[in-house]
Amino acid sequence: MTPNTSAPFTLAHLSDPHLAPLPKPRLIELAGKRMLGYVNWTRNRHKYQRREVLDALVTDMKAQAPDHIAVTGDLVNLALEAEFAPARAWLESVGPPDRVTTIPGNHDAYVRATSHRFSETFAPYLAGDDGSTGFPSVRRRGPLALISLSTAVPTLPLMATGTLGPDQLAALATVLERLAAEDVFRVLLVHHPLRSDARQKRMTDSAALLALLKRHGVELILHGHDHIHSTMWFEGPNGNIPALGVPSASALAHGRYPAAAYNLFRIEKDNAGWRCEQTVRSLGTGFQIGQIKHVRLI
Repeated sequence: MTPNTSAPFTLAHLSDPHLAPLPKPRLIELAGKRMLGYVNWTRNRHKYQRREVLDALVTDMKAQAPDHIAVTGDLVNLALEAEFAPARAWLESVGPPDRVTTIPGNHDAYVRATSHRFSETFAPYLAGDDGSTGFPSVRRRGPLALISLSTAVPTLPLMATGTLGPDQLAALATVLERLAAEDVFRVLLVHHPLRSDARQKRMTDSAALLALLKRHGVELILHGHDHIHSTMWFEGPNGNIPALGVPSASALAHGRYPAAAYNLFRIEKDNAGWRCEQTVRSLGTGFQIGQIKHVRLI
């Protein structure tokens, strides 16, 4: 496929909407890890994960008319059965599957009993161009190749780690080898950041992923999970690769966590190769969304 480089392509990125309100769980659903999560939600998280914040952010994002939208996980909170249908309805309000790509986060696979529900519920939004719903998947949009990964695995209480696993890593190596020979802007979508100081929140096999990227490269990495503004750089075969994270898309500012925000990336070909500019738009006073940053990444 020959990419369309006649005009800049705009990619929007938001993450961790943690959709509210949380449905009332049945008592049987609160065994094990969910009980701790439910207590945390009712005592703390419901105060700053707000649907009106998310709605304001999405309204502003749509007004920017991006060509495509990436949502990097944690659409739900406790992966209750009753959470998935409202989350699907919300994603449909963001855009159709050909304009929106999503991947799962750790909260979307919170417990083993419902860890399959994300892929079932959001299949049209995560399927690759070949129709498969496994990971990694590849979607071509304009000059972009969106490469989706899943680090979403059920974990023990008080843990929020993510893992790719050897099969996904091996398949990713094949995908990256194929794309390296093509004239496309490769965007890697993954929920967990590739580097974390928090043992209980890290990607357990990030070293293996970084080794693949050092060998094969991508142009841009987008993630969520940490609920903060983040820019990290990782070694690639032709220079450093930017990796960008964003705050939770539904969050009021609290503690060390900033208010909800999303990224816009303006991507185009120039004489020196690819050019990518990042704009950050964030929640301000009076639920107004405004620009807080603009920088050239590549």
